[in-house]
Amino acid sequence: MPSADTLDEVDIRLLLALREEPRATVVALAERVGLSRNTVQARLAKLEPRLGSFERRIDPASLGHPLTAFITVQVTQQMLGELAESMAQIPEVVEVFGLTGATDLLVRVVAVDADDLYRIAGQVLATPGVERTNFALAMRSMVDFRLTPLLRKALAEREQK
Repeated sequence: MPSADTLDEVDIRLLLALREEPRATVVALAERVGLSRNTVQARLAKLEPRLGSFERRIDPASLGHPLTAFITVQVTQQMLGELAESMAQIPEVVEVFGLTGATDLLVRVVAVDADDLYRIAGQVLATPGVERTNFALAMRSMVDFRLTPLLRKALAEREQK
C-alpha cells in the first residue's frame, strides 16, 4: 500500500513532462498533463521539498574534471556526522553514500588528472575519522543516472489499478 510520500499518477505525469521539457512553463505543463495552471503550480510546490534538489546534471568533464573515481572508506563509527561534513567541504566530492558491510562509505569524486586525484585522495585520507580507503578509477559510464524508466514503470502500475 502506498504511503503518504508515494507519488501519485498526476505527480508522475508532471515529473515525466518536466524530464522531457525541463524549461516548460507552468502553463505548458498544465496543457501537457491536462490540468489547470493553479493545480500544476500547487503540485510542483508540494513536490519540490519532497524531491530534493532539482539541480541539473552537469558533466564534470565540462568543468575540467574528466576523471571519476570511487573511494570506499572505512571510518570510526562515532565520527560519521563530522566526517560527512568534512567530505562535503571537498569540492571534488560529488556524492557520498553510507553502506552496510565491511565498507562504511562510498565516495564519488571527480578530478582533473591523476595528480589531482592523488591530491584528493590525500584530502579524503586525512579527514578525521577515516581509517582506511580504497580507490577505483571509473573507466567509462555504462548507464548514466536515470529515473525516467522507473517513473514510466510506476505510472504504468498506477494506470493498471
